[in-house]
Amino acid sequence: MEGGRAEAGQKSGESAVGIYVLVFSWDGGGPLLDIAALRIDRGERVFLHGPSGSGKSTLLGLLGGVLLPGAGGLSVLGQDLARLSGRARDRFRADHLGIIFQMFNLLPYLSVRDNVALSCRFSTARAVRAAEAGGVGPETNRLLKNLGLPGVAMERPVTDLSVGQQQRVAVARALIGQPDLIIADEPTSALDAYHRNIFIDLLSAECAASGATLVFVSHDLSLANSFDRTVALTEINRADMKEAV
Repeated sequence: MEGGRAEAGQKSGESAVGIYVLVFSWDGGGPLLDIAALRIDRGERVFLHGPSGSGKSTLLGLLGGVLLPGAGGLSVLGQDLARLSGRARDRFRADHLGIIFQMFNLLPYLSVRDNVALSCRFSTARAVRAAEAGGVGPETNRLLKNLGLPGVAMERPVTDLSVGQQQRVAVARALIGQPDLIIADEPTSALDAYHRNIFIDLLSAECAASGATLVFVSHDLSLANSFDRTVALTEINRADMKEAV
């Protein structure tokens, strides 16, 4: 399954994420994750929290198809990622997931414009959706404007921007081409409270406008009220973290 949006399962009532008795361990270690059940509905904005070392990044790796469960079921947008080849998982991730990394992972040798458009270079499906919305260039401009960067010169090196501006470029890159699932891994850790709250409002508004599901991971519980639902990883993960280390 390497096709467009319809193939990711756009049926009413279908979950964006479905987990059933999932277990994950690194080779030679005890279970790092042992989750009986977790469902995230389409269009839902979920705040996932837990302390450092609780398995948050590992869970995100599973949702993105970078890691595979050792046992149990995991579906993302109706697709069992364990049934796909590595190449097909890469294609699925590029077509249907927008990922905002904690350190942004922008390419320093590319301009602002090219960093945002990179997602459409990797995914024909997202390039088509951006074209249908008016074109990659206009969509880049629209997203940056809506994210509070209306005056940024598109050809500037991304390294010329402040940390907060780079963060918004990373968000625009994740959102362009209307991916079905946005995964944000501690994206506000470098921001003060004022800019952090503005950022979350902008991100939520863009997800709502495109109908994307948002999984926002952080250890900062003060952010929880900005989301539809809060999930504590320490409450759903049955693994003994001391045994896993």
